[in-house]
Amino acid sequence: MAVHHLLRRGISGSSPLHPLRGLLLASQELGRRPLSSSAGDVVAELRGAREDVKQLLKTTSCHPILVRLGWHDAGTYDKNIAEWPKCGGANGSLRFEIELKHGANAGLVNALKLIQPTKDKFSGVTYADLFQLASATAIEEAGGPKIPMIYGRVDVTAPEQCPPEGRLPAAGPPSPAEHLREVFYRMGLNDKEIVALSGAHTLGRARPERSGWGKPETKYTKNGPGAPGGQSWTSQWLKFDNSYFKVVKERRDEDLLVLPTDAALFEDSSFKDAFFKDYAEAHAKLSNLGAKFDPPKGISLE
Repeated sequence: MAVHHLLRRGISGSSPLHPLRGLLLASQELGRRPLSSSAGDVVAELRGAREDVKQLLKTTSCHPILVRLGWHDAGTYDKNIAEWPKCGGANGSLRFEIELKHGANAGLVNALKLIQPTKDKFSGVTYADLFQLASATAIEEAGGPKIPMIYGRVDVTAPEQCPPEGRLPAAGPPSPAEHLREVFYRMGLNDKEIVALSGAHTLGRARPERSGWGKPETKYTKNGPGAPGGQSWTSQWLKFDNSYFKVVKERRDEDLLVLPTDAALFEDSSFKDAFFKDYAEAHAKLSNLGAKFDPPKGISLE
């Protein structure tokens, strides 16, 4: 996001799809929650999956790419389309090869590869839920706010149900503020939520081979953690805090990235807001866009 862009980074460069063909085919078959799963079973599996994701984050420092995975599955939502799943959104469609090949999703096959073992282990958890659980957990484990998530999202079942390409924001459009509003208003989000969600650029790096933005490496990224390289928005790019807003406003460090859509948050007078509380609310709202829940009111782990 500049959300699109969130986070064309994380695990090493954009891997070709063909070595993961088996993974992709398996992911397409595993989208449905078994009919025999009770609510109690699903809660237990969701909690188990969350613990697995926490361990994954500790061992791989993959916070940014998991945040991006959840955002890009949800961020295709169009509030003007009533029919599910044509409306797009958080429905697990990003597991299909056709959507993974969208330009904005370059490298996200690596995220699917990272969490597929968790999906295999906890088959009662849908991809739609797992993507959003992984994204929210990554924010929290990086020191961010507790996000009031609910679960029970239903997966799409076929690649024909994937949204068309082009629904995710661009990083350098001719009119950045206007572009951000056009894309996020289509999702049903407002200026306050645009600002709050953009603050997640405090995590991760941009990679020129994926997005066309950023330096190949900087003093902050040349040694990792994780795969080295890329250009981060902040110096401590695995720590969730409000430093993104300070860095973008000051623009004093040439090794830190400021996209046109980042700068627009300070150049447009109506883009103003506080961060942690608003981010938690906006992230939770984003994670529910276009999702079909079973049970209808969703499942809370709290």
